[in-house]
Amino acid sequence: MTVTADTTLVHAGTFAVLGPDGGLTGRRGSTPDGLFRRDARHLSRWELTVDGATPLVLVPLREDAGAATCVLTPPGTRDEPPAYTVFRELVLASGVLVERLRLVSNLPQPGLARLELLADADFADQFELRSDHRVYAKEDARRSAAPTASGVRFAYDRAGTWHAETVVTASPSPSAVEPVGDTAHRLVWDLELPAHGGAEVLLRAEARPHGAPAPSPVTGPSEAAALAHADTTAFVEQASLAIPRDAPAGLAAACHQGLTDLAGLRVPATGPDGEELRVPAAGVPWFLTLFGRDSLLTSLFTLPYRPAPAAATLRALAATQGTVYDAERGEQPGRVVHEIRHGELAYFRQVPYGRYYGSIDATPLFLVLLGTYTDTTGDTSLAAALEPQARAAVEWMFRDGGLGEGGYLVYRPDPKGLVNQNWKDSEGAICFRDGTQAKGPIAVAEAQGYAYDALVRTARLARDTWSDPAYADRLDREAAALRERLGRDFWMADEDFPALALDGAGRQVDALASDAGHLLWSGVLDEPRARRVGRRLLEEDFFSGWAIRTLASGQPCYHPLSYHRGSAWPHDNAVIALGLARYGLTEEVRALTTGLTEAATHHAGRLPEVLAGYGRAEHSRPVPYPHSCSPQAWAAATPLALLTSWRS
Repeated sequence: MTVTADTTLVHAGTFAVLGPDGGLTGRRGSTPDGLFRRDARHLSRWELTVDGATPLVLVPLREDAGAATCVLTPPGTRDEPPAYTVFRELVLASGVLVERLRLVSNLPQPGLARLELLADADFADQFELRSDHRVYAKEDARRSAAPTASGVRFAYDRAGTWHAETVVTASPSPSAVEPVGDTAHRLVWDLELPAHGGAEVLLRAEARPHGAPAPSPVTGPSEAAALAHADTTAFVEQASLAIPRDAPAGLAAACHQGLTDLAGLRVPATGPDGEELRVPAAGVPWFLTLFGRDSLLTSLFTLPYRPAPAAATLRALAATQGTVYDAERGEQPGRVVHEIRHGELAYFRQVPYGRYYGSIDATPLFLVLLGTYTDTTGDTSLAAALEPQARAAVEWMFRDGGLGEGGYLVYRPDPKGLVNQNWKDSEGAICFRDGTQAKGPIAVAEAQGYAYDALVRTARLARDTWSDPAYADRLDREAAALRERLGRDFWMADEDFPALALDGAGRQVDALASDAGHLLWSGVLDEPRARRVGRRLLEEDFFSGWAIRTLASGQPCYHPLSYHRGSAWPHDNAVIALGLARYGLTEEVRALTTGLTEAATHHAGRLPEVLAGYGRAEHSRPVPYPHSCSPQAWAAATPLALLTSWRS
């Protein structure tokens, strides 16, 4: 049987995607492998051969307690079994992949083994590796490699201003380091194996991206695993979750797995005063960085149990809040950033995502999290410290967000960035029932709910923390007016359901979509309508038995394998579950929580970023979406939101 599954290791802003033999092949496309740090691939080849042959996989690579291990052998036969066995142990730390290669003799007499490792670093930016195969011009760029006493050093320079390195070292030092092709090098060892004894090689691949802090100083797998394990344990076990006895079987395991994944997905960031922070990144392989919407919703889900990510996220986003008008990256004063990138293409502004602001919902969600954090923790100091940023965010909603002029938050498609700027940000996601894409400026339903909640919560901060009752009264009036407008303009009387959006002509975008459930979470719907919407979302065309689909099945626009037009997203369902609980729809909360928990059980307790829209009647197990990220932060935090909903 051929084993093809990859293993992903992630810690403190660095991740590695490794094959079943522990190696790397330089793969591109939707599932690239490699060692990555700050949006660049710092190790693209890591291919082991023994005695001139590719080893066979006896036990494929698997992670356990921070270390990934596999068992390999040279080719052999029934009559001439392999002379030795190879045990690989790989561990990731911040900026470093460390490996122990242990060869154990199976023979009663001494022997010799030739070990060869082909290593290379292509320094590809993650945007180059995507499956669209887009080519970016790189004038004055040069890759190089040079042998060292204990390994090889790979370097990348561009235009005299960008420099990155990957340094591979080994103990014992290789007997030879041979160039192979462009920059690849082969490290060679001739190892003596005592009778039934062993030999060992320690390897360290150190990623040094442009502008990054020094990698972790760990030198061996045991040290790296101990540090990573201690870091994860401190986050996971700091407080009990108190799972109710009547909760679905598997919810406790899903919560534990979610916290474990979130511990690894924390990345370094900087606050308004230069303070060092750790914030939840969106996920791997494409989004291991601060994302406004993703980091905010993840923090909201975890807030009742782990408040530190919320405080760190708020500070990091306050530090990157827009201050000027920059059309290329969508920056506007007071606007909260969509994503931060540190890679080469962002540095040279060949992609707009170095600091990109193309999000209609990150700004109101920033205010929602700030208000919720204050209510949940009772700590008013953060709201007091971030008062200027909160006021700037409110003013952005009215001035540039569209709330003041047209009454709704709206976005216009960005031809160089994101066409859609809500959470369903793929092209074509905001569509009419017949599949026609809505044309902007577009007002999506859920963003109006977020804006309402943001105004209500910020009014409370103004009244109770900032001692500004006049400002609080203004925000309360604006919130009430928004609630009335939304109830009038978005409600589709024939469907007894909210429209997905209003297009640029003010027409209702009439697809039946899960976004309506976000309006329950925000509290913007009156109770009778909210309860009808909540029950509607649990009907068969929406609810697959595992989760609520992004679009109800049966519509011409529905496709079960579409990214946003028929798939089912755990985080989307988490928001809906919180909304159902808000309106006392206990039966619906329990059905949704049970379905998602069972889906997690089928994925070893880890909810993927997105599931295909197929229902239980079509297949007895949840069908995975083919390009789902895993681990992914808001999916990891979803079980915590389900726990909150169940307990409400």
